[in-house]
Amino acid sequence: MATPTSTTPESTTLPSSASSLVVRPGRWVDGWDAEDPAFWQSTGRRIARRNLGWSIFAEFLGFIVWQLWSIVVVMLPSAGFALASGEQFWLISLPSLVGATLRFPYTFAVARFGGRNWTIVSAGLLLVPTILLGIVVQNPDTPFGVLLLVAALAGVGGGNFASSMANITYFFPQREKGWALGLNAAGGNIGTSVAQLLVPIVVTLGAAGTLNIQLAGWMWVPLILVAMWGAWRFMDNLSTAKADVAGAAAALREPHLWLMALLYIGTFGSFIGFASVFPKLIADQFPAFSTFQVGSASLTLAFLGALVGSVARPYGGRLADRIGGARMTIAAFALMIAATLALILTLPLGSFWIFLACFLVLFLATGIGNGATYRMIPSIFAARGAATAGEAHSVGTQRKASAALGLISAIGAYGGFVIPQVLNASQAATGGYTLAFWGFIALYAALFAITALVYAVPRASLARHRI
Repeated sequence: MATPTSTTPESTTLPSSASSLVVRPGRWVDGWDAEDPAFWQSTGRRIARRNLGWSIFAEFLGFIVWQLWSIVVVMLPSAGFALASGEQFWLISLPSLVGATLRFPYTFAVARFGGRNWTIVSAGLLLVPTILLGIVVQNPDTPFGVLLLVAALAGVGGGNFASSMANITYFFPQREKGWALGLNAAGGNIGTSVAQLLVPIVVTLGAAGTLNIQLAGWMWVPLILVAMWGAWRFMDNLSTAKADVAGAAAALREPHLWLMALLYIGTFGSFIGFASVFPKLIADQFPAFSTFQVGSASLTLAFLGALVGSVARPYGGRLADRIGGARMTIAAFALMIAATLALILTLPLGSFWIFLACFLVLFLATGIGNGATYRMIPSIFAARGAATAGEAHSVGTQRKASAALGLISAIGAYGGFVIPQVLNASQAATGGYTLAFWGFIALYAALFAITALVYAVPRASLARHRI
């Protein structure tokens, strides 16, 4: 078996048992073939797992930064800031709008700059919104426009998901992509929960009745520096990772991409939207339960929502493998409808614990739906390929499916902006959130029907496959 060649000492961290593996300066790796069983067993798996670990860590921090303002906003009044409810909703939702938009260029950045190189850069960009947050929240007279700009910059954390997923997909063989991408996604999603758990504790711990709110940004700087160092030291660039512009263009012409993007707005968009706004909803509806004192520190239970949704995501994918993605997505939307209806009916009771339970079921359903809808995408494109097997195609089914995963994840993230803004509009119009929740039920019912009619019933356009 050939030994990989290298021109730099830094490449000695790579195993030397790979066949035709060549390592060039800057940790560029040529000859990567994860589909070769011998290569994968001897060398590929170890390298891929090492890259996956640091990718998860960097993406985890990206989600933290992306959702920092969801918890900081509810603390600003205690720090002396006088913000209207509508202004708070804009600070919560704008990072999601920016992050969703950045997912499009971030998807292609890995092929352009290299997975390792872009992870270093994208992690480094997280320093900008965290440091600026630590500065601007120290002065209650900071203009709202400045706060809005810093919140918008936090959107760079949302873009990390797309580049991280695009990078990791190149490292793993087809038979292991699902689990690797599921771990990568869940590891990132859980960053929202960690931010909402730790920020209230850190900013109040030892603060003697005040808030060290600037620590909400500063506390993540050392971890970001570790992520940059880890990416530089241990990750690799694969020369086989190529930007597939033709695949993306072909996927955009596929009607099922737009249907799946709509479904993903309903599942992931609901998850990230409700996760970002949950601390504010608790503060508005049940101010006495907004925080709990644990010694000298404060704790909010809002983190439980994002935690439940994040943990449920991989299991949604696994259940979809067993009983079908469409069936699991239908079940997820049914559960989302039931949880939202229960929330509306029980709100007049004024019980925080029932409110929390309804939302946790809703988050559970969104997590299951995230995994199930994401699992549907390759199945749909495989079925489309079978249905059009006799037609001439310039772009293969697998290429279109791969491009569709990135595009759908970007479009679905816009739900993180839409959900808070719908709640904002409902509060401005009616003084409460009930109207918005009825609107969400109507949306989930429509998505339930689309999934059932298009994907749960065998159709000629999908080669009579049940997705």
